[in-house]
Amino acid sequence: MHYELLLFDLDDTLFDFNETEKHALGNTFNSFGLPNGLEQYRDTYRAISSVIWDDLEQGRITLEELKVERFRRLFQEHELELDAHRFGELYIENLGHESHLIEGVEEMFVSLENYRLAILTNGFTLAQYARIAGSPLRNTFEAIIASEQTGFKKPQPEIFEYTFDTLGITDRSKVLMIGDSLTSDIQGGINAGIDTCWFNPEGKENRTSITPTYEIRSWKEFSFGRKTVKN
Repeated sequence: MHYELLLFDLDDTLFDFNETEKHALGNTFNSFGLPNGLEQYRDTYRAISSVIWDDLEQGRITLEELKVERFRRLFQEHELELDAHRFGELYIENLGHESHLIEGVEEMFVSLENYRLAILTNGFTLAQYARIAGSPLRNTFEAIIASEQTGFKKPQPEIFEYTFDTLGITDRSKVLMIGDSLTSDIQGGINAGIDTCWFNPEGKENRTSITPTYEIRSWKEFSFGRKTVKN
């Protein structure tokens, strides 16, 4: 590849967020005296969380509001008398203790020693830093840039501008954005004028008008970057 800087999303790109969420949410419910909370409320939580994260991407809610609002709605739905603010804070803390790499990630990075590597995530700064620090990737990245610290989020071009300024990037043709989300990572890269690689391990059909430069199904493919069909 002719790229010099590779920007990686974190959740569901490098880290398995399903496992991360399961453990962090279960531990948080446990701390609030609900040992069966994960089993009882996870489906509702995930439905609410999906809507809220979409609201974040669309600028309808802030990250700080998201931290509390998803649990406020969950507790209201199930008539639980729990403090959504305290629950949200502990959940973020518990997220920081979970580092579950997707298969092939660690091996893939061994082959990228000649590239500049950075993280660009919409997640919470402290949790993301802690998760990377607790993983085999702790010394891998030149920079870890989270939306919370920039005031912007993917797919906004401003978070990419912040990243380019931070890393001294002047030639965007030498930057590649890699992530699992078409609407966040891929659209964000397109908005910023850089090439993109869609990590799509489940082989989901792309029913959007968003066209990544490359698409891969596993990290074994990453060195080659399979071109997508342009519609």
